[in-house]
Amino acid sequence: MKQFFKNLFDDSNSINEKAVIGFLAFTMMVIFAIADIVTGALKQPLIVNEFIFDAFKFLTVACFGIASVDKWINKKND
Repeated sequence: MKQFFKNLFDDSNSINEKAVIGFLAFTMMVIFAIADIVTGALKQPLIVNEFIFDAFKFLTVACFGIASVDKWINKKND
């Protein structure tokens, strides 16, 4: 794990940082969804501010979109 973070912040790495951030934001959205299902089954409200969930949603879409476009442009240039 320590080596992963060392490679993540290295200038000449093969890790796509945008994909890592997008995956973490998507993971948080999944955690919110699971928590919402569990609290709904327990008949308790889950109070999550809408702007927090929307921020993770936009971050996920933006990171994966930018990573995809970046990959497509680099592939086109080769």
